Amino acid sequence: MFVPDLYREPEATWMAELVRGYPLAQLSSNGDGGAAPYATHVPVILDPQLKELPPELPGITLWGHMNRANPHWAALAEPTPVVVAFRGPHGYVSPAVYETTPAAPTWNFTAVHIRGVLSRIESEEDTLETVQATVRALEGRFGAGWDMSESVDYFRRILPGVGAFRVAVSQADGMFKLSQEQESDARERVRCSFAGQSSGNQREVAAMMGRLS
Repeated sequence: MFVPDLYREPEATWMAELVRGYPLAQLSSNGDGGAAPYATHVPVILDPQLKELPPELPGITLWGHMNRANPHWAALAEPTPVVVAFRGPHGYVSPAVYETTPAAPTWNFTAVHIRGVLSRIESEEDTLETVQATVRALEGRFGAGWDMSESVDYFRRILPGVGAFRVAVSQADGMFKLSQEQESDARERVRCSFAGQSSGNQREVAAMMGRLS
């Protein structure tokens, strides 16, 4: 991902925060024999053994899983170079907000692209742990306190259809395009415009812009 210096992460943990906060990722890898690349949306979490957010993503491991019936799974038979893309909050910026002329519309957005090597998990117990770790991470952050203990036997019954994997992260690029190219007063108008929208997505952009120094 091309990231101009102006839009790189303002603080070291911003990329890890985005990965944790927006875990539905696009997993991409090359197709077989020159075929079109594969791309699958899958839940991906930070290594659950981490005690705190890592300041850097290279060197850590991501956990994920997909449906084994997906042809993408068969294409991952060997350790495979992949890109795992996470998209955070985003929103259209109208030139009317700048209150200056000339101006051009743009799009504020946040994203993290991770490169690494994916290895499939073949052990039933490790696959089950991947599913349980994903439930713990997502239910704890987005859920309503659901207790999975009474569903573990059900998890075991569906495991033959679950393809778990790990991605060893080698590179991470984050783009946080939050109107940094604008003068401070215009940037503040953009932030206020997003903060006043009904869309939660745009309000999250406003919150991120508020963290900029």
